[in-house]
Amino acid sequence: MDFLKLPDRIIAEPEVRDRQKDSSAVRERKQRPADFGKIYSTDLLPADGAEDLTRGFLQEILNILLGFICKSNQRNSKVLDFHHPHQLKDGLEGFSLDLPEHAETLEQILVDCRDTLKYGVSTGHPRFFNQLSSGLDVIGVAGEWLTSTANTNMFTYEVSPVFILMEEVLLKKMQSIVGWSEDEGDGIFCPGGTISNLYSILVARYRVCPEVKTKGMGALPPLALFTSEHSHYSVKKSAAVLGLGSESVMVVTCDERGKMIPAELESSILAAKSKGLLPFYVNATAGTTVYGAFDPLAAIADICHTHRLWMHVDAAWGGGLLMSDRHRRKLQGIERACSVTWNPHKMMCVPLQCSVILVKKPGLLQECNKLGAEYLFQTDKPYDVNYDTGDKSIQCGRHVDVFKLWLMWKAKGSDGFGSQVNKCLENAEYLYDQLKRNSDFQLVFKHKPEHSNVCFWYIPPSLRALQPGPDRDRRLHEVAPQIKGRMMEKGSVLIGYQPFGDKVNFFRCVFSNPATQPEDIDFLLNEIITLGADL
Repeated sequence: MDFLKLPDRIIAEPEVRDRQKDSSAVRERKQRPADFGKIYSTDLLPADGAEDLTRGFLQEILNILLGFICKSNQRNSKVLDFHHPHQLKDGLEGFSLDLPEHAETLEQILVDCRDTLKYGVSTGHPRFFNQLSSGLDVIGVAGEWLTSTANTNMFTYEVSPVFILMEEVLLKKMQSIVGWSEDEGDGIFCPGGTISNLYSILVARYRVCPEVKTKGMGALPPLALFTSEHSHYSVKKSAAVLGLGSESVMVVTCDERGKMIPAELESSILAAKSKGLLPFYVNATAGTTVYGAFDPLAAIADICHTHRLWMHVDAAWGGGLLMSDRHRRKLQGIERACSVTWNPHKMMCVPLQCSVILVKKPGLLQECNKLGAEYLFQTDKPYDVNYDTGDKSIQCGRHVDVFKLWLMWKAKGSDGFGSQVNKCLENAEYLYDQLKRNSDFQLVFKHKPEHSNVCFWYIPPSLRALQPGPDRDRRLHEVAPQIKGRMMEKGSVLIGYQPFGDKVNFFRCVFSNPATQPEDIDFLLNEIITLGADL
């Protein structure tokens, strides 16, 4: 298998070496950095003879990106170089947000690219715990680069043949992982989980009253939909956008762990019916945003079956656990859902954006959204026009989000994603165990985390002798924001915080970055103690 050896291990004959030396000299001359201080964008392709100049410019861009990627994985680098909005708006060290009347040189464009990354947040840093989507997957980045280079649209097969087929393959794969049979399932990639959830309500409403598509809200009886008090705000937002109104959303009580209580859902449905409302939709959450809780999907499915309601599972955050043999049991019952939201850009670490709405009944998305614009969706094309999937979408232009996920799946395999999920949840268990052992901290709830969310308070020395009550709560409420502010100024680590219900501000640490190690968790806790000891 000598042909598999790398070129630098091949011993060339003298004549071959001479030719390689000559070729290297030619390449060096061609690749020598240009003076971009005298060159403008109009000098690049498609200008005549601009291939080498374009290649040199893009190589400089690539160097900037590679430098940022490498720096993001260095623990001694900052998570962010924080500046206040007025500082960035006023300009820093030559970085200006103002837009010029006349073209600037490519040298300035390169400086702007460097500065944009410099003053931004390094979400791929192992110590970025602030959001559900974090990490920087190199294969995913490569997929995004190729996608941008192709610069095509996901509405018809004629302009996006390979990507359309990839979307079909990925949707079928994800539907099978959810647990649906081969003849079940449809779906589409969406800009994010909020839009995926909106699709679920849109399709459920169409199923109840197809006339709404043509006659509008006047064709509908007063509707009611149901979601837990720990669910994502996108459910209420979608109801508002779709004209149902946020007050049509009935909020169902949860237990102390953040799970919807099935008996409360049943009572809410009956109460809505008694008021003359028509219940039509239930949103169950698999992985709540704050606590990482999983609603009891099987019990909710039983209730939905009894009342003939559409059951949607918002697994935007928790869907990744389906890839893990160890943790997929937490989503038991998801196969009974009518629709599912799943965001690979969260637990699966796919670069933003990458979200999917899966619908169990084939054709329903098309029926609900189809308008048949003749300039796009002609029926007499020379191929199977069923692959012109754009009319399933409420968008016209739709970004190619499939390729990076497809490429990562090829690079990792299903078992690789499963190992990645397992590692993130192992990190959450490690943090949970450390918090239990350390009297400087207090867990928001005592239960072991189901997902990779861990919620806790830091109790500074000045508050440890105080009895529980309004005064302690008032002072504790101010601790997390002050520590977070100091974190941002120092740039060493980032973690989110929020109040919830009657609970004052607490830290919420989430793990979705496979680069994070236990040492990073130890650093986080030590940093919180250091930054908050005097509060």
